[in-house]
Amino acid sequence: MCRFLAYRGTPIKLDKLLYRPKNSLINQSFRAREREEPLNGDGFGVGWYSPELEPTPAVFTSIQPAWNNKNLRNLSPKIRSGSIFAHVRAATHGRVSEANCHPFQYGKLLFMHNGSIAGFNVIKRALRMRLSDGIYDWIKGDTDSEHFFALILQYLDAHGDLTVNHMAEAYIKALKELTELLNEHSIDRPFYLNGLLSDGERMVTTRYVSDEKLEPHTLYHSGRGRFECDEGVCRIVQGKPENDCIMIVSEKLTDVAEDWHLVPGNHMVMLDKDLSQSVKPVKL
Repeated sequence: MCRFLAYRGTPIKLDKLLYRPKNSLINQSFRAREREEPLNGDGFGVGWYSPELEPTPAVFTSIQPAWNNKNLRNLSPKIRSGSIFAHVRAATHGRVSEANCHPFQYGKLLFMHNGSIAGFNVIKRALRMRLSDGIYDWIKGDTDSEHFFALILQYLDAHGDLTVNHMAEAYIKALKELTELLNEHSIDRPFYLNGLLSDGERMVTTRYVSDEKLEPHTLYHSGRGRFECDEGVCRIVQGKPENDCIMIVSEKLTDVAEDWHLVPGNHMVMLDKDLSQSVKPVKL
């Protein structure tokens, strides 16, 4: 499995999210608190938006462990953004390569995933046959995650105007299609899909497992406020609305319980461009 975080709000330096918290994503790359295997050392990726420069995001990936990448350490205090996405990988499907590092980018969209699609190697050929030529040719890696993103893209215009409802509908349609493919190939093992999709202004994310008797992997969304860190001690404080943010994380970045809400199992969180949030059950 993997760990990820997403940030949307007032611009912030990357290092304030990636390095400063005691349970930072960098620390989660070698000492994750909320999964059985604490190591996530099969590469990492960071994506961020600078809309004043162009609408598509920048993405930096490496197969090095996040805790040991000098370039990331040097760059992160010098990059500021109001839309940040970061992921540390523990490989399941797909080799260790930059093409398989999250987040994946298509146009102005980013996608990242924590989980595993059981039976992916069985359905991979059939899944790819459902893709348009353009999306088929876009795929560069061999992960289950990138292929699920490709299914989402079948239902979205990644270069046009989007709403959070469009994004949520496309995500659910792709999840339904994935479930149908697995059923057609008699794959009855559960799959886990904590995925996050964003266009830089909006986000949709799920905490999902196909067997409702099982517990999905951890996923939290924050309350609205300003994220502050001092000597590794972080919290979300109330202040001026223009300084607010919302975060979605695999593991809590602060030790303050009221800062975070566990996403209910098999639910989706929708975050709109005004930072309004809604939580709804995933219905296929």
